[in-house]
Amino acid sequence: MPNNLPVYIGNETIARLIEFCKEKSYSKFLLVCDQNTYSVLGKAVESALLAQGYDVVTACLTGKEVIADEHYLIQVLIKADREERIFLAIGSGTLTDISRFISFKTRTSFISLPTAASVDGFTSIGAPLVVGGMKKTYISQAPVALFADLPTLCRAPGLLTAAGYGDLMGKFLSAADWRLGHILWDETYDAEIDRRMRAAVMKAAHLATEIRQGLETGIQPLMTGLIESGFCMLDFGNSNPASGAEHHISHFWEMLLLNQHRPAIFHGVKVGVASIFTSAWYARVRQISQAEVAVLLKDASFGPADEQVRAIRAAFGPVADEIIEDQKPFLSMTEQALEALKQRIVARWAEVQDIAAQTPEPATLIQWLQAAGSPVTGQELGFSEEEVLMGINYGHYLRKRFTINKLRLLLGFSAK
Repeated sequence: MPNNLPVYIGNETIARLIEFCKEKSYSKFLLVCDQNTYSVLGKAVESALLAQGYDVVTACLTGKEVIADEHYLIQVLIKADREERIFLAIGSGTLTDISRFISFKTRTSFISLPTAASVDGFTSIGAPLVVGGMKKTYISQAPVALFADLPTLCRAPGLLTAAGYGDLMGKFLSAADWRLGHILWDETYDAEIDRRMRAAVMKAAHLATEIRQGLETGIQPLMTGLIESGFCMLDFGNSNPASGAEHHISHFWEMLLLNQHRPAIFHGVKVGVASIFTSAWYARVRQISQAEVAVLLKDASFGPADEQVRAIRAAFGPVADEIIEDQKPFLSMTEQALEALKQRIVARWAEVQDIAAQTPEPATLIQWLQAAGSPVTGQELGFSEEEVLMGINYGHYLRKRFTINKLRLLLGFSAK
């Protein structure tokens, strides 16, 4: 982990936190948690800080389901006073993102104290928020330090840990999409960050059983990998190294659940299922020759722009205009530009296949996810077949990136 942000994962978390706060002369805090994370770690942190004579305000968010949306952002803002306080994010992804965003907007800092190895966003600068029903990542800030209590991580609910494993395994596919977008769509790329990302994933990939059992030998590498993924995004400056087609599909499903007022599903669990689809598309890429690709692309297109616009409006409703604007590079593509893209795909097909060769087979990914206790089908997540297909067919509109989902549309691959 080349980033110099202080990170501690171990059994002396609160002592290390207090030591760090003394070094930095921090004495005023705003602790952000929910009822569950307060009981498992927040109360102990609060008590330890108060025992030091520190000034602590606690924002304990309530409700059946805490979401990083306007409602809960306001709850934390209401607790914030005129004092310059260090935010302490006690929890996993949602509470971290709320703390990250509000601390950034109030020109203060935050410290991350994860209670589950559930996401890779602890050390990133992006805060995925739901604003007006639209899931969008807002650039904010990284924590000034991270202190993860290993016993707490090991005791976390199994599905939360499985979500972290699914999120991390999805990096095999997002890293592939990142490189794919670089060679076919001229997206900015960093080979060293790509190498770091893949190395972090590999260290945990074969530890699914230990991770499911909550053993330190599995949880520590999982948490380390998730933190490194966040560092990769932090060092690169955006989420491209860690978010590809699998994440875009997951984001669509998340928005669908929100709009229908259905219970949320952990981010990494959805990412794991979506990764199985994208790995299957890469598997098909490995089987097609350059000559066959040229034939498949001969009359290929993304479809008429007006039809795509109608589809976007039907799928995304009130946020459609924003998505249409974001997709202009694809929607306004001329015949000449499309032909140039197809020629580039054919010319660089050997490189595309090399990228595909670095992704796991769908059967392998399924085996890993099941061993970690994670669902592997949309139906297990509670989605209908139609909803699964909606995520696949519309998810790629959520970002203006060229991913395997865009490529499979041109090649005429079926969604499943």
